[in-house]
Amino acid sequence: MLEKTTRMNYLFDFYQSLLTPKQRSYMSLYYLDDHSLGEIAEEYNISRQAVYDNIKRTEQMLEQYEEKLLLFQKFQERQSLLQQLKDEAEKVDNTSNAKSLTALIESLEKLD
Repeated sequence: MLEKTTRMNYLFDFYQSLLTPKQRSYMSLYYLDDHSLGEIAEEYNISRQAVYDNIKRTEQMLEQYEEKLLLFQKFQERQSLLQQLKDEAEKVDNTSNAKSLTALIESLEKLD
């Protein structure tokens, strides 16, 4: 369950601008603020089932966006490559080269 929650949080971060305000609100309350279906339903004066259906449809939409755009996958690949660069930078003997590599890595990290 934690893996799904983490994945949905990342997908929501990447694709939230493609969602309607209501979808963004439900997803934010459910995944980011950890509200229950009942709490969301009470806040919006609708049934728990309506909230559940909306969240499930939105999850499917986020997965479809990821299938097509691959933003999360590319993010994960960049993170992996950055970690490899960090590991290699630690092995460099020359102090000035190591500092230069570290500065480049930090610049790359700021881009994400």
